[in-house]
Amino acid sequence: MKFTEEHEWLRVEGDLVVVGITEHASEQLGDVVFVELPEPGTEVVKDDEVAVIESVKAASDILAPVDGEIVEVNEAIVEEPSKVNEDPMESAWFFKMKIEDMAVLDDLMDEAAYKDFIG
Repeated sequence: MKFTEEHEWLRVEGDLVVVGITEHASEQLGDVVFVELPEPGTEVVKDDEVAVIESVKAASDILAPVDGEIVEVNEAIVEEPSKVNEDPMESAWFFKMKIEDMAVLDDLMDEAAYKDFIG
């Protein structure tokens, strides 16, 4: 897994990159009450706002961690936003992306670097 300074995680699955928010981010947000996801087929550029997450504490934008195309979204977290708090690192992924160059992931933090970052 790779991590961003915006508290997103990325996991490669075949030729796709799965994106979600970290456990740290879900804890900071508190109880998630609303999630809005992009439409599949949306082309995004790194740092574009692609999703919105609202909790009892705040609303936050989820940014595109890399350039690519959103190919699938996780409707389960739209229907049941509390899943983001229950399992942020696995079943509560936000979207899957197709990216042209997997090498861009090398610029992101690994788990040890992310733990230092939030430490």
